[in-house]
Amino acid sequence: MRLFGPLHLSLILATVAIVAALSILCRRRSDAARPVRLALSYGLAANEIVWWIFRYSREGIQLVNLPLQLCDATVWLSAASCLTLQPFVVEVAYFTGVAGAGMAVLTPDLWSPWPSYPAIYFFVAHGGIVAASSVPVFGGMAMLRRGAWWRAFLALLAYAGAVGAVNWLTGANYMFLRAKPESGSLLDALGPWPVYLLPAAALTLLLFWLMYRPLKKAES
Repeated sequence: MRLFGPLHLSLILATVAIVAALSILCRRRSDAARPVRLALSYGLAANEIVWWIFRYSREGIQLVNLPLQLCDATVWLSAASCLTLQPFVVEVAYFTGVAGAGMAVLTPDLWSPWPSYPAIYFFVAHGGIVAASSVPVFGGMAMLRRGAWWRAFLALLAYAGAVGAVNWLTGANYMFLRAKPESGSLLDALGPWPVYLLPAAALTLLLFWLMYRPLKKAES
């Protein structure tokens, strides 16, 4: 798949359109909110379970293919956000899900050509994370509390610290903490390893703040 080629752009636009349509539907029809969020939650979880059954049946379970990438975590966090609407879960899912999975949709790190199942799964899963983490907020089902962006950033740092320890022990590269994606990403502009880690963290914090600003009036 060519980066920002016709197919890639179509998938990006489809993701944005689905999020916008579901958010508008939930705001205009309160009776639709519960079915939408439950469908997103259960659909995302089912898609993930099928994927890991497929992958492990072929690769086996290894130290370098455990579900520890950020998007592996935000799949379940976003599903829990839709299912429970618990404030802290919603906040962390919104910032980490939209930022992390959104970046993955924009700069996909595909290891299988389109339209293979792994490539289709990649966009369904990451687009689903964006939808499940943002529709509760934009659909009017949950509000972000004051300081939500800081709490989400601290939660992300804590997770990155735990994953970094796993990387050190196993030689894996979860969250691209030990090396950049081979397919190219924004990290390429931030210097070599480990230099890129600090500006990447700063840019993440800035992105969280920008994501929070339009929703500040909804604080409680």
